[in-house]
Amino acid sequence: MRRVMIGMVVIAAGACRTADAPPAAEPTSAKPGAALADWTPPPESAIPDDSMGVSVRRGLALLRHTPDSLPRYATSNLRCVSCHLDDGRRVSAAPLAGAHARYPKYMARTGAVVNLTDRVNYCFTRSLAGNALPDQSREMQDILAYIAWLSTGVPVGTKVAGAEGLLKLPSDAVGDSARGHALFETTCAQCHGSDGAGKLPPAPALWGAKSYSIGASMAREERAASFIQHNMPLTAPGSLTVQQAYDLSAYINAHPRPDSPGKRADYPAGDAAADTPYDTKGHTAYRAPARLLPRANPRGATVNAPARAADGGVR
Repeated sequence: MRRVMIGMVVIAAGACRTADAPPAAEPTSAKPGAALADWTPPPESAIPDDSMGVSVRRGLALLRHTPDSLPRYATSNLRCVSCHLDDGRRVSAAPLAGAHARYPKYMARTGAVVNLTDRVNYCFTRSLAGNALPDQSREMQDILAYIAWLSTGVPVGTKVAGAEGLLKLPSDAVGDSARGHALFETTCAQCHGSDGAGKLPPAPALWGAKSYSIGASMAREERAASFIQHNMPLTAPGSLTVQQAYDLSAYINAHPRPDSPGKRADYPAGDAAADTPYDTKGHTAYRAPARLLPRANPRGATVNAPARAADGGVR
């Protein structure tokens, strides 16, 4: 009888706890590929004061001062934040916010699924026209720590504003280099210099040996036009028309710039964008630059793509 009574008390207590407890919260994770609304990246002031915070802060410092901190790897005068404005927060400038939740990810240019480490190194080798960072280096881990922290609160597989990179512009526009030249002198040269080398730091070089390579997204007319139209000039972003942005892009990208070793192997599925400025499978270069400048370290300027399943996978 005593055992029965104890059992009844236990059951009753459990029932009370169940009745008193608040209903279970709905899962917060979104469906893979879904968009996450009303999310904003955390402010710099929220970086924790612990060992993780030290790594996050160092990663942010590397993005802000890339050539100074990593001269062997960032050999142009561009910094990571030259393109990823506002420390990777600006929606119109290929934001890093939320990127940690989107990788591994299929990349058409590579023709394979790549991880975030490789994606960072594509920026170093192409956009910074430099050399790949060692995957396990302290510097790479700190950069990844910052990107992960900047994505706090974004479930894996979820997209936030800017997830597709630079915002798309009408694809039927065509830039006029002559008009772009005249507009460059009145709108851009005061910061970037008439020679495009970057007159007022931290304004980066827009062509020449210290600029981005032909393999960078910015070397495509539409991609550069999008960045220009939404973000330039810094003192009045959005003040240029779409056509003016295309004209400036055509003028800037017509100039010599660093080569991108191995670029002919890009887009192995034959799906290169129409304005890709170099030959690839099934594609003829669109408005190639006047000249390509050789890279000092061609081997370091490439990132080995993961093997595709169609190629036999692991070897």
